[in-house]
Amino acid sequence: MTWNGSTDAPPSVRIAALAPSLQPSERRVAEAIASDPAGAVDKTAQQIAESVGVGRASVVRTAQTLGYDGYPQLRVALAGERAFDPVDSADAGGSLGVVRAAIDRHARALPHVAATLSEDGVEDFVTALDVAPRLLIAANGLSAPLGYDAALRLSSVGRPAEYVPDTLAQRIHAAQLEPSSVLLTVSGSGANRATLDVVDAALEAGATVLAITSFSRSALVDRASLSIVVPPVTESFQDELLLASRVALTLTLEALVEALVVRRGPRAHAARAAALSVLSRSLGE
Repeated sequence: MTWNGSTDAPPSVRIAALAPSLQPSERRVAEAIASDPAGAVDKTAQQIAESVGVGRASVVRTAQTLGYDGYPQLRVALAGERAFDPVDSADAGGSLGVVRAAIDRHARALPHVAATLSEDGVEDFVTALDVAPRLLIAANGLSAPLGYDAALRLSSVGRPAEYVPDTLAQRIHAAQLEPSSVLLTVSGSGANRATLDVVDAALEAGATVLAITSFSRSALVDRASLSIVVPPVTESFQDELLLASRVALTLTLEALVEALVVRRGPRAHAARAAALSVLSRSLGE
């Protein structure tokens, strides 16, 4: 039996209603999720499978039996049901207190942003950005502004980059990449379906895929040629879904551009000087 009730029903209701009729392996998955929904939000399908001793396919089937397209959609529904409130407004001291609390939370996490980076990994990443004859950027959803920002920053230092906001256009451009080209992807979750479609098109064309994302175990990291994983300033995948902060990714992108400037030396400085000249002429009194 699969869920045929209201599409608005939360996961806990669906699990309670269907648990008795589930296959043994699916029931184990459902019971594990019901007993620790917060933990389930922060686990991939493979991690859930390993924790209860079943195959990953059983986790996917359980999610589908509960009425979701797959486990990622179930994770999102679990996060929504918990209605997570990141700030205790009673203790925050009004709007200013909420703002200060959010800034403090980010400030505490920022020292850990570079914790997963390695010298060789960053060097290879920047080299790929530098030498590619063509650089296309894919970023969608709440990461879309970062794609636009990255294209502007890279172009301003003499590294031409293409970014188009339309997801279908991104796929069309990616399908036309040459094997020597690079696709730079930015995705907080690493699971955005539109971005993954662009990545698949680029890979089919033979291009190199660079990924900047927040979680090391994701579909994007599995596909990418080179990845830079930037721990989010939030504390979990659920926070990523609800708060969707891009602070850490933004900072890392800016830092990578500066690393590219150092690598390119006079070429980058000349390009930046030209950009500043244009900017100066555009300013009024």
